[in-house]
Amino acid sequence: MVVWRGHQGHGSQGADESGPEIAAYLGFDRNEYPGDQNLALLRRTLSYTGYWLNLPPGAKSNSWAGKRKAVQEAGFGFLLLFNGRLDAQLKNVRDAGQLGREDSAAAVDAAKREGFPAGTVIFLDQEEGGRMLPEQKAYIYAWVDGVNGGGFQAGIYASGIPASEGHDVTVITAEDIQQHAGGRKIAYWVTNDACPPSPGCAFPKRAPAPAESGVGFAEVWQFAQTPKRRDVAGRCPANYDRDGSCYAPGVRIFVDVDSARSGDPSRGRE
Repeated sequence: MVVWRGHQGHGSQGADESGPEIAAYLGFDRNEYPGDQNLALLRRTLSYTGYWLNLPPGAKSNSWAGKRKAVQEAGFGFLLLFNGRLDAQLKNVRDAGQLGREDSAAAVDAAKREGFPAGTVIFLDQEEGGRMLPEQKAYIYAWVDGVNGGGFQAGIYASGIPASEGHDVTVITAEDIQQHAGGRKIAYWVTNDACPPSPGCAFPKRAPAPAESGVGFAEVWQFAQTPKRRDVAGRCPANYDRDGSCYAPGVRIFVDVDSARSGDPSRGRE
């Protein structure tokens, strides 16, 4: 995930989430539901999964809809995702904030329909990197206010990679959003698949802490994407598959790999 503007599990002892030595947990996200038959194999290595509440980017249907019970019974925690608007959808509308309010209501309704409890964190999928434009900020903060006011907690999925603005000036999208949030309560899920700091397509016994992404306040870090983005991850170890995908151990399912402070980052389990 993430289109650039500018340039651009488990814990440390298997799926065991006990013990003071655990600093972070591995999980995965992908646009397509992996299938009921693959959940047990994925759970051997990974503690939580992304879970889309609306259409994933570029998709015509949401294969995650109605799968909450199966995912929870397999032992997974959740990273709830709501696909937000691109700037092209915002810049020509009269009130981008109104779209944010409408989408926040849709996100809350979808979370309730899927059976997620109040207080669950819903991450807005912010696909574009670089400094957020005025209409993007209006949309994002209206969405955040709507979700927080609707009994859930707002989160943002955004770039953690410095994007060049020229003249030796760079901006990190997650930091730009946080700095202008006006004290709003937001959980941050950052993506940074550049090596370093990313270990590439790796499933280490000791998961890297989200702060190692370079964004100290990150609660979740997506450190590997499928397919491998050669312009960003070109210096990563040769641990991606030859086809450029990152496959989970023991099963031919390609994934994006995440590290989080919790085995249930959205607090979506009952």
